[in-house]
Amino acid sequence: MSTYHERPLGPTSAADWFRQRSYEYGQFPPERLARRKRELGLAVSAVLPSRNVAETVGGIIDEIHALNERAPLIDQVLVVDADSEDGTAGIAASRGAEVYSENELMSGYGDAHGKGDAMWRALSVARGDLVLYVDADTRDFRPQLAYGVLGPILEVPEVRFVKAAYRRPFRKGESIEEDGGGRVTELTAKPLFNLFYPELTGFVQPLAGEFVADRELFCSIPFLTGYAVETGIMIDVLKKVGLGAMAQVDLGERQNRHQHLRDLSRMSYAVVRAVARRLRQEGRLQQVREPGLPESFFQFSDYLHAVATPEGLKLQEYVEELVERPPINEVLRVR
Repeated sequence: MSTYHERPLGPTSAADWFRQRSYEYGQFPPERLARRKRELGLAVSAVLPSRNVAETVGGIIDEIHALNERAPLIDQVLVVDADSEDGTAGIAASRGAEVYSENELMSGYGDAHGKGDAMWRALSVARGDLVLYVDADTRDFRPQLAYGVLGPILEVPEVRFVKAAYRRPFRKGESIEEDGGGRVTELTAKPLFNLFYPELTGFVQPLAGEFVADRELFCSIPFLTGYAVETGIMIDVLKKVGLGAMAQVDLGERQNRHQHLRDLSRMSYAVVRAVARRLRQEGRLQQVREPGLPESFFQFSDYLHAVATPEGLKLQEYVEELVERPPINEVLRVR
């Protein structure tokens, strides 16, 4: 067992949690984790939500297979594809992954609403006792991105949820800004957590796509769709199991594709809406609406985005839909 902690974690501040529940992937050699996993009799499913990631998904799956040859840790590699037009599904299947269309899984709920919906639907076919989510757009994928977060959940009995932490350089052409990535995290998620959920402020990358929990935990919480999913999971896991059951692991550096600033604005809006939804449900936010309207009144929202273009000033309008899928345990129990 890990000897990283010198004392048990009790009621504490975010600063105390940061000291006691922050790890580094080198503390968890994969060969030792494989032995521990075998002793516990656990299986691990790795889920890769995918949309037009033909350039990266094959290499990631290859790295997971190479890791398994060294230390058998991942029992199921599951790609849930957004019917990508660039051949993502075919590449993933050719590398030995189980591939599903996000729109065919849980089809009774209609077409999928983005990443969060794909992650939720994946639980219907994930067989592992532990479910590990991995982003499929990472360049130069390193094996610790697959095994690092498994360390605390396998070796620290109190831990049930582990989030990746890493540095995110921003690359543009030949120039590199060492800490320029993660702009939605730094400018939206962290300020909101500081204001409304200060327990979560010790997480370096609260929106990281690499995280793991026991399947029972994931199946017991709702999932928000689209880019709101990670924000919702952080808040819901905190409520469900408490801060002491959460941890983070430093995985070094991660390089993924960067979004245009205009797209980041809409992603930030999804994070804001996720926090606002939870605050409303907790009774901490009162938004004006007509009497008698249901909570689904907030499912759709017009997002107006004023921009300056070479052709002049423009006002772009988007309809942003935020759906909340119920805990999948409730769904599977009925089927």
